[in-house]
Amino acid sequence: MTDASEARGATINPAVPIVPQLHIILRDRIIRNDLRPEERLSEAEVAQRYGVSRQPVREAFIRLALEGLITIRPQRSTSVARIALASVHDARFLREAIEADIVRLLAEDPDPATVTELRALIDRQRALGPGDAPAFIAADDAFHRALASGAGKAGIWSRVQGLKAQMDRVRFLSFGQLPAPKLVAQHALIVEAIAAGDPDGAERAARLHLRAILHDLPHIVAAHPQFFDLPEGADPGRTTRLRT
Repeated sequence: MTDASEARGATINPAVPIVPQLHIILRDRIIRNDLRPEERLSEAEVAQRYGVSRQPVREAFIRLALEGLITIRPQRSTSVARIALASVHDARFLREAIEADIVRLLAEDPDPATVTELRALIDRQRALGPGDAPAFIAADDAFHRALASGAGKAGIWSRVQGLKAQMDRVRFLSFGQLPAPKLVAQHALIVEAIAAGDPDGAERAARLHLRAILHDLPHIVAAHPQFFDLPEGADPGRTTRLRT
């Protein structure tokens, strides 16, 4: 396995439950593509690396398998799973359905403090240097989390977070093909529609923003076919043109 997570200071705190920590560390490495599809994972190696026994590693692997992030072949091997396109589309569909309603709620009764917070988050996104995918994606998540919190739906965002792991893998893989200035401009359209008390405009802007990946996904898959779970001989462009 690569050492990228150690470079970011990922360590285990023995004073708190170990399994959730291991799950988060390994999940993060898979989502950021530090651990790549088909890369073998060893219980013994992970246990040694993080100074824990094999039992919590085994339990963390089970959690990751349930999320579709790793494949466990009993008595054979455990490896990082390829990105499941169906899961990417499902997550995007759910996000659009949920966030379209969230921004409508915000625009129906605009809260000046929420609008100020959202504008500050956009300013933070604009200030980020080009090519810093982890920082921008974290800022992007903070923006969408603030939308949900402002509408009193923070719990919904937490649930969405748990469903979009495969979509997040695509976001990290494709950062160069999803230009940050375009995404920031889309965020600004959402916020200004909310500030103007325009529910239809806010919903339209949110749907446009969350559908951007549909246009880019065929190009992303074509550029990185080894990352995706595609039928043998499939045309990546045709495979990824699914219904919105």
